Amino acid sequence: MSTGSDETERFERMADELRGAGVLTTDLIAKVVADACTRVSSLARAGKAAGFDRLILAEAWTEAALSLIELELPMWRLRRLVYDGGEWVCSLSRHPDVPIEFDEIAEGRHETRAVAILLSLVEAKRLLTTTALVSAPSVPQVHPIAADPFCCDNFR
Repeated sequence: MSTGSDETERFERMADELRGAGVLTTDLIAKVVADACTRVSSLARAGKAAGFDRLILAEAWTEAALSLIELELPMWRLRRLVYDGGEWVCSLSRHPDVPIEFDEIAEGRHETRAVAILLSLVEAKRLLTTTALVSAPSVPQVHPIAADPFCCDNFR
C-alpha cells in the first residue's frame, strides 16, 4: 500500500516529465492515464471511455486532455485556459463560481495547450492526495444524542 508521500512524489515525477515534453504523444498520454488516472482505467475496462479513446486515435490532444479531466475529476471544472506570455495557463477548480482569491485551484503552465491541461490535472490529483492526508480529523467527533428539548426558564 502506498503512502501519501509516495503518491505526491509520483505526481511530481509525472509533472516533471510533462514539463519536459515538447509536444503530447500517444505514449505520454498513455503514461499519464496509467500513472495518475485510476478512475479512467476502470471506466475504460467497463467500456465507458470510448470517446476518449477515439480522441486519442484522432490525435485531438486538447479535446482528449479536457475529456480526461471530465472522466477522472468529475467534481473539478475548467476555470481558465489562456495564452499568456508565450505559454498556456490552465486552471481547474472545484468551486469556479467563487472568487479566485477564495478558491484552491490546480494550475498547469506549458508552451503546448494540451500539456498545460494535463499538468493542471496532475496538480489537482496531487492536491486531492495532500488534502486527504491533512483532512483527517484530529479532534474526536461527537454526535448529538436524540433527546426531547424542554424549557426550564421561570417566566413569573
